[in-house]
Amino acid sequence: MFFSLNNCATKGLFLICVLLSCVVCSQNDYERFVDSADNHIDESSIKALEFLDSIPQPIHHYIEGRVADYYSIKALIHDDFNETAKVYQSNILALKYAEVEENYEVAGASSLDIFSNLYFVKRDSTANIYLEKAKEYYSKGNYKNGLLEIEQVRAYIKFLDSEFGACNDLIFEHLDDYKNVKDDAYYYMFALYMLTSNYIYLDDLDDAHKYYKTFKSLKEDPTIVPYNFQSFEATINVCFADVFYEKKQIDSTFHYLDLASKNRKSMGEDTIESYFTINADVHKYTGNIEGARAYLDSLIIFEEKMLKNIVDASLHINNTLLNTESELKSESKNKFYFGVFGVTLFFILAGVSLVYFLFYKKQKLKLNHLSTQAESLSYLKINNEKLTVKVQGLEDYINSLKNQVKSIASIEDVAVQKEKIKDFYKNLHLNSSTILVEGKNHLELVNDFNIDFFKSLKKSYPNLNDSDIIICYYIFIGFKNKEIAVFLNTTVRAIESKRYRISKKLKLDKQETTLTEFLKDTFIDT
Repeated sequence: MFFSLNNCATKGLFLICVLLSCVVCSQNDYERFVDSADNHIDESSIKALEFLDSIPQPIHHYIEGRVADYYSIKALIHDDFNETAKVYQSNILALKYAEVEENYEVAGASSLDIFSNLYFVKRDSTANIYLEKAKEYYSKGNYKNGLLEIEQVRAYIKFLDSEFGACNDLIFEHLDDYKNVKDDAYYYMFALYMLTSNYIYLDDLDDAHKYYKTFKSLKEDPTIVPYNFQSFEATINVCFADVFYEKKQIDSTFHYLDLASKNRKSMGEDTIESYFTINADVHKYTGNIEGARAYLDSLIIFEEKMLKNIVDASLHINNTLLNTESELKSESKNKFYFGVFGVTLFFILAGVSLVYFLFYKKQKLKLNHLSTQAESLSYLKINNEKLTVKVQGLEDYINSLKNQVKSIASIEDVAVQKEKIKDFYKNLHLNSSTILVEGKNHLELVNDFNIDFFKSLKKSYPNLNDSDIIICYYIFIGFKNKEIAVFLNTTVRAIESKRYRISKKLKLDKQETTLTEFLKDTFIDT
């Protein structure tokens, strides 16, 4: 019997050596999964994830030299799934391994994504460190479009801070470079939009018209999404109308308001609010009280609608947070069973020759599982306490909103009420954004905000991917493009492009109805 066991042990050790040899020799085979994931990321994030998950752990043993690419693709997949925390984590790991592997393109892209998350979402003062890192890596890799994107980000920061002259200076340094990017005219169009708007606010209308004319020449460019062009054009015309009204040049004011109205369905929410306000003011100035009231009523209805959408969204988030603990328990349980299945399969393949050794390993793994489960339960308890505090805060916040709405509704003077509504809406927008940002797991739970809506949309339009459906939901409940961009940790441009592609998938005619109107009308009962 002793001889038999020794013979089995020898065979078992030989089998293990063969398996280890196969693992070492097949390293290049696992690298092809990274290439396959990269090839499929644009058409299917799920398929790309399946390729990456086919690589054994720890991955750096099997894809040495390609780990940065692995985590860079992982970040894109999590972004498509709107998993913000995982996007940030993957970019951090991609940057770490890209520095070791001297993969400067991945290092630059990851640094720029980390900057966007820290600056535009969290307003973290350390963000500029990563912007400089991105520039350093793109320079080392001689990636010219990446360097252009960094410079345009710098100009856009000045634009948002109303530093119009400084913004122009940054744009002019690279205007010819933006123009020469033939495969993506968005760089040039966005630069012209900022230049035109800057000169309008600087009261240099000659230069504003000059760059506006150049901007309009890009209308038929095949690399530009029509929705993006129309949205920028509407905003520029509203800016012109605002300036001419300040100068009390009424005919010019009406002229640009009329031009803006042609792109009414492509206007962003901020532009719509300005459009109604200027119309109301200019009609009042010309003595057309009825016209002024009509636009004021439209403005009030619009702002009340936005208020209702924000409050409703907060309630959806509140309800979802209450269900978080049970969902996390279920997910933890499923992962535990999957781990047990994997361990059992390994025992069967190992064979009888290693029975005593495997028995010891099995007991050790069970202890590890019990320890992990205990840690998970402790985490769930702490998380539940945090959720309770957040829920109470949301309830107090909503009660405060209701009291403010009642106070504003009691004001009889229309002009005073208008100003109160504008101030209230700005404060509400800021506070709501802050609340949403602090809820780091909200996007991971968004699929449960309105189960009926997601089921109905997925069933009716199976060609929509998960990212499309999430954006449709945010549009359905009334969030602005800027807010959606913040929630998904991406740019306004990306959201605008996705809205256009969604409209194409739904086969919508923009002359007949907008994406927002379609979703509101079609899914009104969800």
